[in-house]
Amino acid sequence: MAENEQDTKQVELPISITVRDLAQKLGASPIDVIKTLMANGMMANINQEIDFDTAAIVSTEMGFEAVPEQVEEEDVQEEKAQIPLWRRKLEEEEEKNLKPRPPVVTMLGHVDHGKTTLLDAIRHTTVAEGEAGGITQHIGAYQIEHNQKTITFLDTPGHAAFTSMRARGAQGADIVILVVAADDGVMPQTEEAISHARAAQVPMIVALNKIDKPNAVPEQVKQELSEIGLIPDEWDGDTIVVPISATEREGLEDLLEAILLVADDMDIYANPEGEVFGTVVEGELTRGRGPMATLLVQNGTLRESDTVIANQTFGRIKAMFDFRGNNIKEAGPSKPVSVMGMNEVPVAGDLFEVVQSEKKAREIAEERSLRQERAEIEETKGASLEQLFERVQAGEEEELRLIVKADVQGSLEPIMSSLQDLKSGGEQEIGVNIIHTGTGQIGENDIMLAAASDAIVLGFNVGPDNAAKRLAEVEGISIREYDIIYHLIDDIEKALHGMLEPVEKKILIGRAEVLAVFPSGRFGQVAGCRVQKGSIKRNAQIRVLRDDKLAYEGGIASLKRHQDDVNEVREGYECGIGLQGFSDFQEGDILECFVIEMVTDY
Repeated sequence: MAENEQDTKQVELPISITVRDLAQKLGASPIDVIKTLMANGMMANINQEIDFDTAAIVSTEMGFEAVPEQVEEEDVQEEKAQIPLWRRKLEEEEEKNLKPRPPVVTMLGHVDHGKTTLLDAIRHTTVAEGEAGGITQHIGAYQIEHNQKTITFLDTPGHAAFTSMRARGAQGADIVILVVAADDGVMPQTEEAISHARAAQVPMIVALNKIDKPNAVPEQVKQELSEIGLIPDEWDGDTIVVPISATEREGLEDLLEAILLVADDMDIYANPEGEVFGTVVEGELTRGRGPMATLLVQNGTLRESDTVIANQTFGRIKAMFDFRGNNIKEAGPSKPVSVMGMNEVPVAGDLFEVVQSEKKAREIAEERSLRQERAEIEETKGASLEQLFERVQAGEEEELRLIVKADVQGSLEPIMSSLQDLKSGGEQEIGVNIIHTGTGQIGENDIMLAAASDAIVLGFNVGPDNAAKRLAEVEGISIREYDIIYHLIDDIEKALHGMLEPVEKKILIGRAEVLAVFPSGRFGQVAGCRVQKGSIKRNAQIRVLRDDKLAYEGGIASLKRHQDDVNEVREGYECGIGLQGFSDFQEGDILECFVIEMVTDY
């Protein structure tokens, strides 16, 4: 904001600005700006984008003269995010050896907006009819040719899979296609998908699908998109919006052109002769072939007979197939292949590498297994407040990332407004970054996004479902539940200043399944169990889960291995467990072992 020599005050404004940013430029409260907008017939929330003309009216009424912002050269500070492991490995390659590779594209969006239909339309439109009829196997990815250029599509639509990959530090997509139905508009899952793509720092292209429907309202949908920060390029924004109809195969050429246009502005390179690594797209156990893995090569050239390792899974490639089912001998960067020869089914999102021998792969896998076992028992993956401030002092963190869920939309607005204004103060100021909001119960997708983004989950008048609760314990993600807004804001403010009092947290250390139930004179009945994960400790607590519902929670009265009393039973071993005040065991019950710690982490 600039003030001239006379009484008139000028303010430079961009072509679009959020209500919050406008208030900051005018030195006013966001509430005053919202009231002025309402007085002029426009309802807006604090994060809503408004155009220059609307912002100019508000500025005038608040004593300012609005002038267009003089844009010379953009100096945009990119949001910090964890760089995927494969990209960090790629940085080790010498620049002179790098060559362009095809862009890798995935699709996100609300359910029933046409992601799968669009993928099928692109595949069958761009593959010769004879070949299309010969595609007999689905390997989770495929390639097409357009204007003599190759594009790789990950045929795994859905932001859950997308974020699951990114949470493991190996997100494989270069570009996201956000599919939005022209007859339905922006839906909750659309906004969630946008949050996932933004957190991954992947460019988005909007495919405005179903424009052939009689009730399609494309202009209204573009307005909805602009209100959540995706301003169409035809409105002087930076988001390419392509009208299409997947069922009628309209606009597909334009969409492919848009992908190539965005790809041309990106540094999409690899070294075909360098170290071989990439991402596991999916894995499955097949009859006759055993474990099969779909691998996306991201550097180097993968060859038949190579030995690969992905986390703790490894094997020598016996056969390699492309997406048409053809046997191939090698695959270069951005090429997806299905391989046979792994010792077990790998996990989607894991990074794979080529090693010199199966012996070496086995050694690496055993070492990783031991490391993971220790980490699961001794550590959590989520960020504690102490860790956050350590990273701040090291200059690695500048914000506290939050995911906020509430019972109704009306509760979200005052929470977001209050949280956005919080800062820690001091020499190294920490701000608040709300990476996703929504209404309804806290679900698995919220926990996955928190794990991928190192965020904290807040629930206002809502809590996690059972699946989300278990995943949060496994991932070490903190969930805080509130029913009074003041308490929520107060806790976050204390956290930012490092004054949050310790709270009780249940740390999952082991999991066992009841295989049999035996009578016991002392306890009524005891459970014969096998430990599936981690360990069961005598001085810990147990919760009994039956059909995903809590049947009991309390202390362990007896822990035996054979006939001996023991203090701990580790993964893979069987034991007998007696509980304090509970003996109604059933075969198939799951026993989760946990300890209670006083922690200050979120």
